Amino acid sequence: MKIVVAIAFILILASLASALVFLMRDKGKSNRTVQALTLRVGFSVALFLFILLSYKLGWIQPTGIR
Repeated sequence: MKIVVAIAFILILASLASALVFLMRDKGKSNRTVQALTLRVGFSVALFLFILLSYKLGWIQPTGIR
């Protein structure tokens, strides 16, 4: 489970970095920045839904505040 979450975070950060590169390189002349940011939002929502589903199916358990 930790590996899946770590891979999702890496994908989110990579998409954010690519959006920054496209923003600097294209200077607003193409839609690649918007597409990269849309992909980042999609990865974030997918990760959130995966964590909710994992909790519902019992794959992960809350630890609480200690």
